[in-house]
Amino acid sequence: MSTSARSTPHTAAAPRRRRGRHPHDDAPDTARQFDRIAALPDCPEREELCQEVICAWMPMAGRLARNFRDRGEALEDLEQVAALGLVKAVHRYDPGRGSAFESFAVPTIVGEVKRHFRDHLWGVHVPRRTQELRNQVRAASRQLECRPDDRRPTVAELAEFSGLSPEEVMTGLEALESYSPLSLDAELPGTDDGYSLKDTLGVPDPGYDQVVFREAVKPKLRCLPERDQHILYLRFFDELTQSKIADRMGISQMHVSRLLTRICERLQEEIEEDREERE
Repeated sequence: MSTSARSTPHTAAAPRRRRGRHPHDDAPDTARQFDRIAALPDCPEREELCQEVICAWMPMAGRLARNFRDRGEALEDLEQVAALGLVKAVHRYDPGRGSAFESFAVPTIVGEVKRHFRDHLWGVHVPRRTQELRNQVRAASRQLECRPDDRRPTVAELAEFSGLSPEEVMTGLEALESYSPLSLDAELPGTDDGYSLKDTLGVPDPGYDQVVFREAVKPKLRCLPERDQHILYLRFFDELTQSKIADRMGISQMHVSRLLTRICERLQEEIEEDREERE
């Protein structure tokens, strides 16, 4: 058999072995480095090998990050998050388990990116299960919306297609609107005068504070001397001026003013003391 004939089977077999070892086209062969890393304790040589492996696998991390582009986050940020996932995968990988590194690294990197979306890009707090339902309902909606009549799928259709219950579909549909909060300055649909959500908000009613204060001051009023009660009654219930109160009681208007100030300050201090004790 000639040399060229003997070399043909060897040349054809090599790519098949590489493809079997590394399903991803951009997966480098770093088995030797990982074996060395596993055998070394924490030391500069081990860290240098980890950095070498990270650099070798960085193209795959970038490719995985690009799968999540156009979802409201800058590609550069996604690549950084994917790189962080790669670093975690390299330091946690154990070649002694027998699995290829990419089978461990890919879920780690993708999981890190998904956590980034879940923890940093939602405008309001949504439980993880609700986020998962949102993604399932969104995927089912996109599949079912590809119809000639452009009719939106019903809850029953989404439930049947996705394998979820109607209640879970409803939860996912509600979460579709929770990814980004609507601005309070956003103009409401159907209005042309700039009427926004902010205009629908109420304001605190001062009447509630008055009710609370009156209930708090009632027992304090009963404990006041009779003359102090009489002065307060003339001023705040009969709505007499300080001069008229002074004429009725035979004292000066300045004295009435000082008495009112002292009584109100005393009531305020006692109410504040009671509040502090309750707290």
